Amino acid sequence: MRRQNFTDDTVDYAAVGATQAPDLMQYPPQNSLPAEDAWRIGSGEDRFVAAGELLLSWAPLRAGELSITDVRPASNAGYSGVGFDAEGTPVAPSRLEADQRFAADGTPFVSPGASVHLHGKVDGHRADAELRVISVFEEPRRVGFILGTVGHSIVSGEELFSLEWRENDEVWFVVRAFDRPTAPTYRLFPGRVRRRRRALFTRYLRAISPLYSS
Repeated sequence: MRRQNFTDDTVDYAAVGATQAPDLMQYPPQNSLPAEDAWRIGSGEDRFVAAGELLLSWAPLRAGELSITDVRPASNAGYSGVGFDAEGTPVAPSRLEADQRFAADGTPFVSPGASVHLHGKVDGHRADAELRVISVFEEPRRVGFILGTVGHSIVSGEELFSLEWRENDEVWFVVRAFDRPTAPTYRLFPGRVRRRRRALFTRYLRAISPLYSS
């Protein structure tokens, strides 16, 4: 098992790790709108491994009209960051090292503390944000990461992307998030935030699963 985490005061929200809380949908961080969904994307170890490679090579953020630039791994490859238990509660830090991996186009894989610039369009509106990887987990039957906003976005918050190879051999893609509107129009019309989130979830799913590529 490999688990790495990173957090510092550069993210622009306080509830770091809250996407792992079991009661996220009932008790989201203050002034935030929670969202979660899960999809069965196949079965078996091969499907799990292939989807995991896509996930950790930033596929969800390179789907549809979205793209990423300026992927910067953490300057210190051995971060000793805050970890999270299964309930989303911070636990004692641990220092873990791992070799940096790269996607076929040379983009560094997701890694703790890495930052990335997201741009494109979501629901017909411009997307432009700086994001930071809070946590990365690679376990025998669960792979994923947590991504938090640093700034320059219309919302402030966090996303959790997770692939689960369950005991019944099914592979599930799970996304959880909370968004606090920061742009004036989104604060006035929270329905726009929800539409934006649904559009993002659709793009993420199409990027990870060939079953939903059309």
